Amino acid sequence: MLHTGIQWEYLPQELGFGSGMTCWRRLATWNEAGVWDQLHLVLLKKLRSAKQLDWSRAVIDSSHVRAARRGPKADPARSTEHGRAASTTSSSTDRASHSPCR
Repeated sequence: MLHTGIQWEYLPQELGFGSGMTCWRRLATWNEAGVWDQLHLVLLKKLRSAKQLDWSRAVIDSSHVRAARRGPKADPARSTEHGRAASTTSSSTDRASHSPCR
């Protein structure tokens, strides 16, 4: 399901996992119970003990890792032109002009 992107309701009953809704509920329950975090820790422990971890190819995804400190504050962006720029998407008149239809 997670690999192919098939909708839960179309999960084949022949696989023997129950209905799609049952599978979805089980996945949600396991997620809330922390099963995936626990499984991850168990796998890391086994890989470490077998010296099978290769950190030379590790990547840190900043969307999942909290930054330890904030960086320096950036100065506000400065305008490159004095005054207000003309709008290129709207008309300054109340009504837009229309071309006659032919």
